[in-house]
Amino acid sequence: MKEHKNITQKKEKGRVQGFQVIEQECVWMKAGVINFRLCDNAYDCYTCAFDRGMRQAMRLESDSSSRSSGPEWASRLREQYSGPDRPCRHALTGKVNAPKICTMNYECFHCPYDQMLDEMDLSQPLAIPSYAVASGYRLAHEYYYHMGHCWARFEHGGRVRVGFDDFLSKVFGSPAEITLPSLGAKIGQNRIGWTFARNGHKAAALSPLTGTVLAVNHRVRTAPGICHADPYQEGWLLIVEPHMPKRDLKGLFFGEESFRWMEHEVKTLMGLMGPEYEHLSPTGGSPVDDLFGHYPEVGWDRLVKTFLHTEKL
Repeated sequence: MKEHKNITQKKEKGRVQGFQVIEQECVWMKAGVINFRLCDNAYDCYTCAFDRGMRQAMRLESDSSSRSSGPEWASRLREQYSGPDRPCRHALTGKVNAPKICTMNYECFHCPYDQMLDEMDLSQPLAIPSYAVASGYRLAHEYYYHMGHCWARFEHGGRVRVGFDDFLSKVFGSPAEITLPSLGAKIGQNRIGWTFARNGHKAAALSPLTGTVLAVNHRVRTAPGICHADPYQEGWLLIVEPHMPKRDLKGLFFGEESFRWMEHEVKTLMGLMGPEYEHLSPTGGSPVDDLFGHYPEVGWDRLVKTFLHTEKL
């Protein structure tokens, strides 16, 4: 426990990585309000800090009552394209290649097509990550790790995708059931976010960050074994809009610190199991793929308390 505390105290300052910024023109530029700016928020203007700053600088209302008229770029686009064939802003910015007519008078905040594009962005699969291996367990590069063995990956637009890490999936084995929060639910860092179960045993996992659930991976609800087979890509759990990402990063492991933390966790696991299980040490090989399934005598509750930092449900 003391060694784990020392590792936590030595953590380096977190750095947000993993964004995939596409260089496309900001709608303020398309509307002729500014000379040059590239969008870095996935054309989600209503959560964009630059958009809020522009509206404030131009003395436009920023509360919900102002959405009837929208931001200044919308007004400029309405002036520039006043006819019935006004182009959709996503066609103007190049997000979609096919011609598309705007039927909502550039009031994108309640446009079904705009919402559909946003949902498509959320459902995009993760690229195959590269890995480091710590004492036999994989750690995906550019992922942040929580002490409760869930990961967080920051993505384009500031959203965060989360899931189980390789250690949890191998130690607890393939879950038979996963219960995820609903869309719009609020989750908090270091608080129970979701649960998983197998063979009558149930466990809760702590959320790595605070935020609002934007999307869930419906595949893992119907086929929870995906989390075990591919925890860092197809087996992701949630996409979250973080509320306080800079604060939450201080409670996560990243880079070399995550490597040292994982080695410490494996050492703790070997100590928990006792000397008679020394042959399970992954040094020079791969760890057991389903440790609890092969050695249930180690105790589900002991594993939950030691590595997930939650009590039995």
